[in-house]
Amino acid sequence: MSTNPPNLRPDLAPAARITDAPRSGHPTIGMVSLGCPKALVDSERILTRLRAEGYGISPDYSGADAVIVNTCGFLDSAKAESLEAIGEALVENGKVIVTGCLGAEPDYIREHHPRILAVTGPHQYEQVLDAVHAAVPPDPNPYVDLLPASGVKLTPRHYSYLKISEGCNHKCKFCIIPDMRGKLASRPAHAVLREAEKLVDSGVRELLVISQDTSAFGLDRKYDVTPWKDREVRSHITDLARELGQLDAWIRLHYVYPYPHVRELIPLMADAGSNLLPYLDIPFQHAHPDVLKRMARPAAGAKTLDEIAAWRAICPDITLRSTFIVGYPGETEAEFQTLLDWMDEAQLDRVGCFQYENVEGARSNDLPDHVPDEIKQERWERFMQKAQAISEAKLASKVGQRIQVIVDEVDAEAATCRTKSDAPEIDGNLFIDDGHENLKPGDIVLVQVDEAGEYDLWGKLVR
Repeated sequence: MSTNPPNLRPDLAPAARITDAPRSGHPTIGMVSLGCPKALVDSERILTRLRAEGYGISPDYSGADAVIVNTCGFLDSAKAESLEAIGEALVENGKVIVTGCLGAEPDYIREHHPRILAVTGPHQYEQVLDAVHAAVPPDPNPYVDLLPASGVKLTPRHYSYLKISEGCNHKCKFCIIPDMRGKLASRPAHAVLREAEKLVDSGVRELLVISQDTSAFGLDRKYDVTPWKDREVRSHITDLARELGQLDAWIRLHYVYPYPHVRELIPLMADAGSNLLPYLDIPFQHAHPDVLKRMARPAAGAKTLDEIAAWRAICPDITLRSTFIVGYPGETEAEFQTLLDWMDEAQLDRVGCFQYENVEGARSNDLPDHVPDEIKQERWERFMQKAQAISEAKLASKVGQRIQVIVDEVDAEAATCRTKSDAPEIDGNLFIDDGHENLKPGDIVLVQVDEAGEYDLWGKLVR
């Protein structure tokens, strides 16, 4: 049992969990998956294709015939982590194929690691498979290589990420992800719903909806209509959320920009007949209008406060999560203080924050008046102190309440659970440390909260 750390980097996904047991004698591939949940879904798709071709999935380097490293290019620190992972895989295994966001810079990777077998960019599944075939020929056996209906999952069996689109149409100056992953490309609504239904049928109890810009879903398709069962469904986030909410699983929305039509989602979250959780993950990034303008962000701090008040009026239980950047080029002390004051008014429930970093290719690199590292650190500490105080007060107000939780892990000490207000890895936990022995991951149970900390809760099962 471990309590929730307050400084998780906002671009990280849960650690990949490989539980597949390869059959004796067939080729095996290892996978190192770095970066965000969208990259984790890419890793799952690659491994599902490989598993269908007869490859086993190895949980370690030594048992693998080759290793795929799915890289991240979100920040320079993430690039450094990716290069380190590639180097480790080369030392431990020797046969390494690189893919993912950093794969969009093959010369940069080969400059540091010339021995790699191949480099492909993000969501280039066919090229990854070609590279694996060249390094380790497949040896399929249709009688024993059975693929689960849900495919190969790298998350615990009871929750899964559901990617609804690729790419992004925004041109935020600090971000190069659209350059790597391209413009918005939404999946057809019926394809998303079909995948979601299969996942729930296979035992998934929580679906985490992800994309680069979830609220823009369907814009590139001109919100076309596709058949789904006995009706038609529009490729629009409101319609998709309504349909997903009818499944027998918690539905959690991530990476939602505060467009006006997001208001249409809030009544669905307040509807007791829907499983759409009252939870919005919105990357506000800052609150001062001049900083947002320098970021080229499609939002304004004052308007978002009005939106937040309107959302809470409709759905008082809504949980709002966001991430912020401190130390953006040109950020003055007055602009940072505006962010702190905005936090006092917004009272967000879950908050992540990271210090601005230059990323090769980002337009923000060329902005004047970069903030010294020591000031970035000092502002990050002040911001997190503010966020922690808000979190502690909000959690204290839950003591005595009865709430539903989903069980993630069970050991001798406690059952580690999450409330509807908590996404895996990035938010807090609720711990049940008495009478938890018969619980198992994926159980959804009723708990009475009896203790609160800065980021986590403790409670007892309601019999």
